[in-house]
Amino acid sequence: MLPFRKNLVVLFLCGDVMTGRGIDQVLPHPGDPQLFESYIHDARDYPRLARASGSSIPAPVDYGYVWGDALKEMDRIGPDARIVNLETSITRSDDPWPGKGINYRMNPANIPVLTVAGIDVATLANNHVLDWGYDGLGETLDVLREAGIRSAGAGGNLSEAEAPAVVEAAGKGRVLILAVGSRSSGIPADWAATEDRAGVHRLEELSNNEVRRIASILKGVRQPGDLVVLSIHWGGNWGWEIPEAHRKFARRLIDDAGVDVVYGHSSHHVKGIEVYRDRLILYGCGDFINDYEGIRGYEEFRGDLGLMYFVHLEPETGRLAGLKMVPTRIRDYSVTRASQVETLWLCEMLNREGRKLGTRVECLEDDTLALRWE
Repeated sequence: MLPFRKNLVVLFLCGDVMTGRGIDQVLPHPGDPQLFESYIHDARDYPRLARASGSSIPAPVDYGYVWGDALKEMDRIGPDARIVNLETSITRSDDPWPGKGINYRMNPANIPVLTVAGIDVATLANNHVLDWGYDGLGETLDVLREAGIRSAGAGGNLSEAEAPAVVEAAGKGRVLILAVGSRSSGIPADWAATEDRAGVHRLEELSNNEVRRIASILKGVRQPGDLVVLSIHWGGNWGWEIPEAHRKFARRLIDDAGVDVVYGHSSHHVKGIEVYRDRLILYGCGDFINDYEGIRGYEEFRGDLGLMYFVHLEPETGRLAGLKMVPTRIRDYSVTRASQVETLWLCEMLNREGRKLGTRVECLEDDTLALRWE
């Protein structure tokens, strides 16, 4: 373990969590499996595809199964807030968004798959939360609320979509989680919330004007001592390169809006990490839970590998005190601890990508990774 102080605020972050489609079909209450994809029209075909490639996925599975080893790791470290980007509509709606093609949904009866992991906040500003229309979004928001899970990044109007979720870190202050989604991640323009229309908190461009707008939102709710996490869904699914526009926008969020952690996602694989003015920038956290087993392509990026990010912040300043990462692998639709070889691959990749960002990682004796920065 790293010698972190006991009074630090600890956050759990991870890559995209997709509990719909094939995952939903192996949970205790599978929903309607009908899909409208080009090649697959029945969600049950996804676990069949995985099994045909060698996976041994039981069905039904209990709600803790898909989280696998992650549950023990979260309980062992005991973060003050557990935050995920939920890339799934939770709905019984049969009204897919026209022309979307890929539509993720989970039966609301399977909501225990999130509560069993103690998820505090689900960010929703992404390119799948409206896959099943406005009714699907409304039901998603209702189901999360009834389950006691806060959400950010989508709502019944723009004010609701902009509003950050608030988590009290016992005895350490508040954590504000504000969520935005960029056009570059594939969020349709007509998904953007307005004052009289439901939708997501969507950014048309990564501009100074958007930074000022975000700063204004935070100014209206931030109290002295609050820490701020900015969740942003941006960029494409594959590729190591971090666009310069992303780096500039992340730094402006820190400089001008007072953001303490930039929590970036959308890439299907883990990307490089930066620390700027002692603030953490995660450019791409990869996928954490999905149903992609058995689907070929882009193997060089190791999309099956992920990280559990345990972010340690100084409550007085928001400065990054440390980042410990637990390497994981999706196997048989369950999150497992990565092997030593896979951990080494992640370590070498993060060091390679981190050189241009001023960071490196160290592999610890317990096969976890610790971030080091200049």
